[in-house]
Amino acid sequence: MPDCPRCGHENPDSAKFCNACGAPLAAAPAGSAEERRVVSVVFVDLVGFTARSEQLDPEDVRAFLTPYYERVRAELERFGGGVEKFIGDAVMGVFGAPVAFGDDHERAVRAALAIRDWAGEDALQVRIAVNTGEAIVDLEARLDQGQAMIAGDVVNTAARLQTAAPVGSVLVGPETYAGTRTSIEYQPGFQPVEAKGKAEPVQAWLALRAITAAGERALTPIPMIGRERELEVLRGIWDRVVAEKRPHLVTVFGPSGIGKSRLALELMEYVGAQDCRVLRGRSTPYGSSSPYGAFAQHVKQIAKVYDSDELSAAHSKLSTAVADLVGTDESAEHTRNLSLLMGLDDEGEASDRETLFFSARLFVESLGAEGPTLLLFEDIHWAEASLLDLIETLAARVREVPVLLLALARPELLNDRPGWGGGLPAYTALPLERLTEGSSHELAQLLLSRLEAAGSRTDTIVETAEGNPLFIEELAASVAERSTVDAGRLPTSVQAIVAARLDALPPDERSVLADASVVGRIFWRGAVSRMSPRPELSELLGSLEARDFVRREAVSRISGDQQYAFKHAVLRDVAYQRLPRARRRERHAVVAEFLEDTTGAVGQSNEAIAHHWREAGEHERAVDCLLVAAEQAGRGWAKEHAVTLYRTALDLIPVDDEEQRRHVKRRLAVALQALFHIPDAEGLRPG
Repeated sequence: MPDCPRCGHENPDSAKFCNACGAPLAAAPAGSAEERRVVSVVFVDLVGFTARSEQLDPEDVRAFLTPYYERVRAELERFGGGVEKFIGDAVMGVFGAPVAFGDDHERAVRAALAIRDWAGEDALQVRIAVNTGEAIVDLEARLDQGQAMIAGDVVNTAARLQTAAPVGSVLVGPETYAGTRTSIEYQPGFQPVEAKGKAEPVQAWLALRAITAAGERALTPIPMIGRERELEVLRGIWDRVVAEKRPHLVTVFGPSGIGKSRLALELMEYVGAQDCRVLRGRSTPYGSSSPYGAFAQHVKQIAKVYDSDELSAAHSKLSTAVADLVGTDESAEHTRNLSLLMGLDDEGEASDRETLFFSARLFVESLGAEGPTLLLFEDIHWAEASLLDLIETLAARVREVPVLLLALARPELLNDRPGWGGGLPAYTALPLERLTEGSSHELAQLLLSRLEAAGSRTDTIVETAEGNPLFIEELAASVAERSTVDAGRLPTSVQAIVAARLDALPPDERSVLADASVVGRIFWRGAVSRMSPRPELSELLGSLEARDFVRREAVSRISGDQQYAFKHAVLRDVAYQRLPRARRRERHAVVAEFLEDTTGAVGQSNEAIAHHWREAGEHERAVDCLLVAAEQAGRGWAKEHAVTLYRTALDLIPVDDEEQRRHVKRRLAVALQALFHIPDAEGLRPG
């Protein structure tokens, strides 16, 4: 039985994920035990318990702390985090490691709020803090043996914030606030915290409550840009469904932040303007009470059932609604089946799934018979397999009524359901690609104008976001809130989304991406193979291309080698940022040697080779390459670039190496003189 690398729990040999904590059980590739990651740390501390425990018997202390520990652990794990350690009466939780979900900072705050509320109900006084930042993570740490999993200033700052938090409250740091400000309500005006060991006070915010549902992102109230064609496709399908009274299933695919929800909202407004019925249901990443949650939300909207209703009232409302839709003769049986699908019946059990699905089908057909109906299923990549089966069953068997089933999903859905939608009588897959450069500029300028921020960084935002509307929005907000920060810096929210995509990959493929990231946005199979020889490298690269992480280019700059490119620069950047410094240096040295062996004779890669030697810590070798590259640039009358290269080389030469520094300074002076006289030379040219 494999032991979980996170909690030590023994699992069956067939298990892919730990049955106790949910962490992946696949063995990590050699040398990948440590990674640099952005994590969110939660500190929970009982107020005054240390003084109180002095008056208690040790067994009484344990009897009190054990259920407290268990409840805090349960709340952390319910939201996708885990306990890193117990320290007396304090608990340290972590989100974003060993698995990132893309919204770990938000999950951490929601968990903290849940712990705060529970403690208040039980008359426990607690202080809680959440802080987000970069840490070094040991993915193989055995937490059951007291081994620490994460280390970094993010942990120390979280501890300091917890000490400063008012009793019965949740205090968060700046990165946590920036990543959750649209989903969590905060109390303004909290004074910066004077934290021990910090040069500057730490900005902090008091979290009050969640203002969106789990996993839901608030939409910015601006016009939709760059999705006109996709919207026309959806409107055309809807018009055909209404005119021909034929059901249709559409799945809009795209990565997080690409605009699936906004596109669906535009269609909902189009349908609503025709006085047609629109029902909206979401699958959530955590906290769902029913395996058919999204469909259950549709039924609840028709029956006007609220989550706050008593069970008897909910049953009564459902019974009335079903009778109105399908008639009274068989309404009792269908009400019972639908209540099972909705999770309203804790005792009953259906004879088989077909019976349940038939009641759902009859319910949908009855809705369509009353009038054109749009059923929206959001975020089905988080859905249980049972809901996916139900959606496909409805798409296949509902007949002769105007019903459009619209599903929104990330591409990861196809990893688990590669045949999704296959064989259905009416199915359309609509992939959303990144925005064009023109649309990206228009969106960035609109957002910056709305935020009253200068538009001078629009080009940098567009280049960094690479057509992802959410990335553009987050980068624009980052520029507006922190005008001194480079717009090319990835906000924590963007890093988290990309990190979640990486963590969804099999470990071997993730390792290949990490190695490839050292080479750069463009990389070669030979360079990756030198870093970590893998017999199955071609298959791994093929799989990564199929998953849309990389693409093989038709022409390679290195004869006889395969050239690839990362699909998005942010993928490369986040994969690279995860590598610890020691592993980066080792791999940069391998890449430098690879380029010397394969391109040295031509001499066109000296600047790239210098970059890799510099990152490998081999400054002397980097200087040699920089000087050659500078000479080449000078001979080609790229004098300004030659000056830059000479200055870079000078920065790498030790101050006590006076002879070498004089030599480079002389070359720099010559290049500067030539640069100064270039306008004169241009003026002497004939004609």
